[in-house]
Amino acid sequence: MLSFEDVINDEEIKTLINAADKQLTEIGYTEHGMRHVGIVSNLAGDILKAFGYCEREVELARIAGYMHDIGNSVNREDHAHSGAILAYQLLKERGMDIHEAAEIMMAIGNHDERTGAAVSPISAALILADKSDVHRLRVRDANQSRFDIHDRVNYAVEESDLIIDQENRKVILKLKIDTTICPVIKYFEIFLDRMLLSKRAAHYLDIWFELNINGATLL
Repeated sequence: MLSFEDVINDEEIKTLINAADKQLTEIGYTEHGMRHVGIVSNLAGDILKAFGYCEREVELARIAGYMHDIGNSVNREDHAHSGAILAYQLLKERGMDIHEAAEIMMAIGNHDERTGAAVSPISAALILADKSDVHRLRVRDANQSRFDIHDRVNYAVEESDLIIDQENRKVILKLKIDTTICPVIKYFEIFLDRMLLSKRAAHYLDIWFELNINGATLL
């Protein structure tokens, strides 16, 4: 049985993650490398574990989180779909059961807010984990004179935490935003589709998604 440890120690998969981040660096996108996939992988697994999913589903969610952005090594456009196909082939070649590989393919293929939807517990957990990673550490160049709106919004986020509240069956994305850098309304202009996708993903898991910015609950 292919494990999460097998996947994170695989040099080919690691190379594709690094290639994806290199390509996004060249075209001016925020960080999508080992930091990002590590956070997403951990959170996706933690969400399913907290709400009672089995150990193997938790592990598959971690694998999906680790591999979800490899499609960026092909092209940013349609990266969720190309990444899903790449992941399926890579995992199948390494001996993963085809049904499990298909579950990961479905999750990766649905993580982008433009075309995706929660279609399984793994996909829902991946969406929630991925869309919660907003932080100034993702901005590659701290020179604000060169920021586009995505850089400005991410750089304004001084603290970001996805809180998993088992007792009340909800996840809370808690952000601290420096409004001298970017007003809160700009966050919604850029990320409203992501937050709505997160809300639908939480609904799929029969939990609640809450957005808290600077102490105020906004969603």
